[in-house]
Amino acid sequence: MRTYARVLLAAVAGILVVFAPAAVAAPVPGSSQLPFPLTLQPDGVQAPAAALAEANTGMLVWSRQPDIRVPIASLTKVMTAVVVIESGDLERPITVPRTAVDASAAHGGSSAGLVPGEVLTARQLLYAMMLPSGCDAAYALAEAYGPGQDAFLGKMNATAQRLGMPNTHFTDASGLPVPDDYATYSTPAELVRLGRHAMAHPVFREIVRAPVYHQPAGAANQDHVWENTNGLLREYAGTTGIKTGSTNAAGTCLLFEASRGGQRLIGVVLNSSPDDLDAATADARRIMDWGFVPILSGVPIG
Repeated sequence: MRTYARVLLAAVAGILVVFAPAAVAAPVPGSSQLPFPLTLQPDGVQAPAAALAEANTGMLVWSRQPDIRVPIASLTKVMTAVVVIESGDLERPITVPRTAVDASAAHGGSSAGLVPGEVLTARQLLYAMMLPSGCDAAYALAEAYGPGQDAFLGKMNATAQRLGMPNTHFTDASGLPVPDDYATYSTPAELVRLGRHAMAHPVFREIVRAPVYHQPAGAANQDHVWENTNGLLREYAGTTGIKTGSTNAAGTCLLFEASRGGQRLIGVVLNSSPDDLDAATADARRIMDWGFVPILSGVPIG
């Protein structure tokens, strides 16, 4: 069935290439854009900046201001996770420093409820960072893998350059507005590029698709239950990730991926609402409903 679905998808894409007029958006750097016609656009999307790509190839199929630089809030944590995962040694024990907890609290950041002095592995801290969007976990990981915040930020920005993201810059490992609201920024097109790269790591995919993670109490750590802030995992069939974000300047944001019948879409919406994460979730749903080829609607999800 999935082979048949892929053949159908290729046929539909071929028809669009032949008959469609020029598309409205620029492609992700280094990839081609599927020429969807101007009349076929997702309706009701509130986000002023957004993008959707075919995840297997990176072809951008729809976008709105794909190259505008904007603050990205906790979508930053995707890059933090990439740097940690690519550094390896995910079973290393990390003692949560008080500075990590205090820095998160000082800026009103979302928390994984970490306690100074408790010891967790890097893998466990990745769950703490990606599911409840724990800024305390992001700072703890950066401190350990830099070592130190400044060195870790250097690795984040070096990775962005390596991935071909010239319009992306990081000044805080958690995405909090440090030193100001616009210091950390990226673009819709480059966030899609980052998302594709991150989702190529099996460890990352496993983490971001988990609706909840329970870390039982141990000799050196407290009991934790971390719930994923990405409502698409519960509300949209086929969702496989990725990450929510929200600050005053960034508004509510969502980097997302889902699969249906061999078709895989990845996209991002930025500033869907000043403070309503449901608006970002709704935007993502509208875009994916439009992006999934209708002929595949009856094909098994997966």
